[in-house]
Amino acid sequence: MKIFRTSATVVAAASLFALTPTVTAGAAPRPEAEIAPDVTAAFAVFDRGTGRTTLAYNEHEQIRSASIVKILIALDYLETRGPDAEIPEADLVRLVPMLRSSDDNAASELWVQEGWEKIVERMVVKLGLDDTEPPVNVGFWGYTALSAADVVKIYRYVLDEAHPKFRDFIMGNLHEATTCATDGFDQSFGIPSAVPGEVAFKQGWSRFGDVPPRPCVEPQKPRTDIGAAEDGPVTRSEAADLDLTSPAMHTTGTYGRNDRKIMVVLTLEPEGTTWDVSADRITKLTKLVYLADRYLRS
Repeated sequence: MKIFRTSATVVAAASLFALTPTVTAGAAPRPEAEIAPDVTAAFAVFDRGTGRTTLAYNEHEQIRSASIVKILIALDYLETRGPDAEIPEADLVRLVPMLRSSDDNAASELWVQEGWEKIVERMVVKLGLDDTEPPVNVGFWGYTALSAADVVKIYRYVLDEAHPKFRDFIMGNLHEATTCATDGFDQSFGIPSAVPGEVAFKQGWSRFGDVPPRPCVEPQKPRTDIGAAEDGPVTRSEAADLDLTSPAMHTTGTYGRNDRKIMVVLTLEPEGTTWDVSADRITKLTKLVYLADRYLRS
């Protein structure tokens, strides 16, 4: 099943932003000001309490999804069967680690089982996604195009429109996301490291290779219910002019009481950035986004 794997990763030779982000006392943090010219970044924060997008930058920029599309794979699976259907054990042992631990093999099996690119096509129509497109090479689910604005829409649908059973299943698993992904990479960058309090998160990364820089140690107790080439050809999609070559690292999720805030940070960096540098950069950018949103509320 290697041909179908596409997780999510990002690295770069140029700095995404200074190692010490500049935040002047009394001034509103400007996360976009810290993004280097050769880095693509997009972010959005949505407040479910007020029903408003409170912070956004490049929110309609199409960026390849990497593992963020796994939320759509799970949602489409549930929507196709309906709330009264019982999830067979054979599918449950794929859905749970796919959401909690970004399991690529599980995603690949479900991708094929549920109709390949038809999954994305159904979700685009049902959720009214503006910037999301199926991968041109349907063998690589991680080449799905999406935007920060559309990822916000996905979370909003799950939280506010989907059947409560679907909401509880997806968000319940994202609240139980593990530090270590199935492939051994540490997925605690971004939201889980930068945002205080309880969070739910789904991460994405690609073009970081198959071997983590070091063993990942899971601080949480073992889950008793969790029972390849990483990417496709290094080309550029002609249909959507989508960058399929730059290392990608994404952090998405919710924070605040009752998942009040939805945050999405997507990044593409120049080739050559190490995993550690990329994880450090996106975590700092995520922190700036969080602080900027807090400043706007004060």
